[in-house]
Amino acid sequence: MSVSMTESGEVAAPVESSNSAMTWGPIFGGAAAAIGVTLILLLLGSGLGLTMVSPWSGQSSSLGTLGITAAIWLVLVQWLSSALGGYVTGRLRTKWAAVHTDEVFFRDTAHGFISWALATIFVAGFLASSLTALAGAGAQAVGSAASAVGSTAAAAGTAAASSANSPLDLSTAYFTDALLRPDQARAAATSNDAAATSEVSRILLNGAAEGQIPDDDKAYLATIVSARTGLSEADARTRVDTVLKRIEDAKVATQKAADEARKAASTTALLGSLSLLVGAFIAAAAAALGGSQRDAEEDLVVTSRL
Repeated sequence: MSVSMTESGEVAAPVESSNSAMTWGPIFGGAAAAIGVTLILLLLGSGLGLTMVSPWSGQSSSLGTLGITAAIWLVLVQWLSSALGGYVTGRLRTKWAAVHTDEVFFRDTAHGFISWALATIFVAGFLASSLTALAGAGAQAVGSAASAVGSTAAAAGTAAASSANSPLDLSTAYFTDALLRPDQARAAATSNDAAATSEVSRILLNGAAEGQIPDDDKAYLATIVSARTGLSEADARTRVDTVLKRIEDAKVATQKAADEARKAASTTALLGSLSLLVGAFIAAAAAALGGSQRDAEEDLVVTSRL
């Protein structure tokens, strides 16, 4: 605290208030209002979103439409709740006497921002816990489905699984098969279903790991297919090419879906951060508006002059 002395020798000291500039009652009240409005609007949005989804083919909106609609709705929820919470915060505070108007404006905006921050932290924690519970249930369901699929696939791929327990074992088994071609391995593959399935699986797995299947492997697959199905070499090669094309298409489709999911997640994150910034600004501005309206309505006390 700085102290100065006047020309007459009097000491002049600045006036300091003993009360804090932070008023927690209106802050918590505004945060509670914002949280309540957010939860109501989120439930309303969930109900409206379920009307856009149908188990029947051709009756549901596209994933892109659902994603855009959900993003727009979340932005509206953030803005509406921030505006209401900030306004309530500014309107409920008591009037600060003997405080400059600029300081009042700053305090109001700070109160609105803190109220928005508390509401956002609570809603984020609530949504995180809900999503964690949903993810746990989904993971359990996926695990059960994977176990069922694994049990079914085990009957058809026991030989392949036993000979390729690790990437090193897979690579070794693949090159062992290549060394034994075309006599011993061909005879086993063309006369034994388990051996044929095992070797074909190793060739496909190695092709997936390498990104492509060599021409000699394609020719060998055609030989096995021809021996096991009775097709001619040309027809067997056509079948091999068709299946490999389907595998490549499936891989490309998976990569495309992953890239689209990445772009959607990036867009959602950017839009969410921008929405939060705008929400913070709206809450601060609404608190300043509510505070100014509160200060504009003054109660005057009339006292008689003696």
